[in-house]
Amino acid sequence: MVQQDPAARSDRVLEVVGVSKSFAGVHALRGVDFELRPGEVHALIGENGAGKSTLIKVVTGVYRPDAGRIRFAGEERHFGNPLEAQAAGLSTIYQEVNLVPLMSVARNLYLGREPRRFGLVDVRRMNREAAETLARYGVEVDVTRPLRTLGLGAQQMVALARAVQIEARVVIMDEPTSSLEPREVATLFSVIRELKRQSIAVVYVSHRLDELYEICDRVTVMRDGEIVHIGEMARLERLRLISLMLGREMSSVRDKGSTAFDTARHRQREGVPALRAQGLAVRHRLHDVSLEIHPGEVVGLGGLLGAGRSETAKAVVGALPTEAGTVEVAGRPLRRRSPAAAIRAGVVMLPEDRKVEGIIPNLSVRENISLAALPRLSRAGLVSRTRQDEIVDFFIQRLRIKTSGPDQKVSDLSGGNQQKVMLARWLCLNPEVLLLDEPTRGIDVGAKAEVQALIDELARDGLAVLLISSDLEELIEGANRVVVLKDGRVVGELEGEGVSEQRLLDALATAPSHPEDAEYAEYAAPEHEEQPGPEEQSGPEGHKDRKEHRE
Repeated sequence: MVQQDPAARSDRVLEVVGVSKSFAGVHALRGVDFELRPGEVHALIGENGAGKSTLIKVVTGVYRPDAGRIRFAGEERHFGNPLEAQAAGLSTIYQEVNLVPLMSVARNLYLGREPRRFGLVDVRRMNREAAETLARYGVEVDVTRPLRTLGLGAQQMVALARAVQIEARVVIMDEPTSSLEPREVATLFSVIRELKRQSIAVVYVSHRLDELYEICDRVTVMRDGEIVHIGEMARLERLRLISLMLGREMSSVRDKGSTAFDTARHRQREGVPALRAQGLAVRHRLHDVSLEIHPGEVVGLGGLLGAGRSETAKAVVGALPTEAGTVEVAGRPLRRRSPAAAIRAGVVMLPEDRKVEGIIPNLSVRENISLAALPRLSRAGLVSRTRQDEIVDFFIQRLRIKTSGPDQKVSDLSGGNQQKVMLARWLCLNPEVLLLDEPTRGIDVGAKAEVQALIDELARDGLAVLLISSDLEELIEGANRVVVLKDGRVVGELEGEGVSEQRLLDALATAPSHPEDAEYAEYAAPEHEEQPGPEEQSGPEGHKDRKEHRE
């Protein structure tokens, strides 16, 4: 057990003592001690699977601990559910926005505590106050719109505003900046500093080290369900922090930390591109976007949030209908575009939001991995369990997915391991083109390096990869070329030694604005679209057979 500073024990708003929790025989928490002082910002960090999310869920009443005690505001408490914790003054902002997408922005902000007049909800007052509140967070939107029409960044700010508005003594922030632009991050930090002045404590979970050192007072490091370090943030050297998280010697971390992607800058592009998209246009979102990727090449898609990066990938695979443009796979036109047709042609996509568009939480690891491959594993309508197990076991080992077994529910895995499960789902189809939308979002240092190394390995094996990332360093280190988007348009392309952070920023800063883009909403997210019917899901003729997994 980690020795704590005795002086720190005199004033605590939250105290966790000896908490343990297991799932299916796997220890998620082992005798965890954690404390939080009023008015401090406390970093809670560790690799995916270290136990951070489980600890938060135990504290907020999602899980009941197997052992241990929780004291909140001086009293021993075991909350029955998150609403009970919230009512007591413990608010949580989750990485995946946990609001009601079909309700209006104002309704989400005041859900459960709407202002009333004569016993009825005072809609006019609610909308007015919601607009005023969000304006203080730099979010200027029509609060009567459904929440789902906002981008992830704006949704995150709505969740933040809601959590702060509730009279909280503790605010837990789980990867709060993962969907925010730099100016929104600055706003968030201003809010956090104001919370400190009000003696409200903040638990800050993030994998972005710069943020931790800028905003946090103290840090607790977790590894394998245990606390391995508690101390002041400013006194902990970055390299030491990483070594604590990974459980490796600092010399090992230094050697590994110098390598992310190992992609050759000057890869020869010869022959027919694996993917060529030309003139893609989506009303108010994309304007004449073109790009191509050759086998064995990693092409980055750069730009700020709202630039059209995700929309480009979705337009390629047919998840977002286009007004104009063509897509070719290995020289063959993809005529009737739909996700099913794209998959048959060998183009697969890992979506940005793994919770909503990726994993199926109530299914097992086995079922999530093999889902896309089921048609290939069946004969006369019956799935070969032996073949299914072979593929699942292969990818659990290859991607080093931390799980108690293939029958474990995927929702019980850490975020990084859920991401690996989604990667395995598509890799078992042996695709030609892999579109990755924020593949390392919310993933810890160790898992991030593993995913980056895997992407590089796949490229060396001849896979064409489109890499979308908000992390400029990830794009610069990982891509052979970077196509830069702004306001739904291609404003530059960097290649070879020209791939640098400064040139990417220059491309964004010097790109002209277009008057016709005035309606392109900064926080706009794709509206819900009707998916193509079965008659539209035929793939190109003569598509070659592929192996069921890459040897």
